[in-house]
Amino acid sequence: FCTPCLQECLKPKKPVCGVCRSTLSPGSRALDLEKQIETTETTCNGCNKKMFLSKMRSHAASCSKYQSYIMEGVKAVTKEPLHSTRSFPNRFTFPCPYCSEKNFDQEGLVEHCKALHSMDAKQVVCPICASMPWGDPNYRSANFMEHLQRRHRFSYDTFVDYDADEDDMMAQVLMRSLRDK
Repeated sequence: FCTPCLQECLKPKKPVCGVCRSTLSPGSRALDLEKQIETTETTCNGCNKKMFLSKMRSHAASCSKYQSYIMEGVKAVTKEPLHSTRSFPNRFTFPCPYCSEKNFDQEGLVEHCKALHSMDAKQVVCPICASMPWGDPNYRSANFMEHLQRRHRFSYDTFVDYDADEDDMMAQVLMRSLRDK
């Protein structure tokens, strides 16, 4: 979970889990979960070494065979890069959908709109979303300011591989899940 989501879960008088909605006790540790992680055995998909789940993260960081296993999966779902720069949408700078001022990075667009257009109720197309592979360049947000504040707190570039083919990725994950037990 990200910090804002965790904070939302902890806001009510009786804090709840973000997944199952069971009551949380802030500051208390999930001892049953810790015990399960300490006692559940697994096998490294790279070197086939057996270990407890609690040791897997540090092992995976240093196991060259596991790193190769991961890269094999990444290569299987990555498209060939396109050579024509015209076929790439600009995902680095955006125009303001209200006043058409140009060349804002994502953070700059959010700040600009907050400062100058926070009361504008006109429905507009989000230029950030429209530039994404899944974006609809014709979709007009009913409340653009709310959309900006909820959807664009971070840059998609940090988390998205635009060259990965989602269908191939899902097929690869399914194939690996069957092969890896």
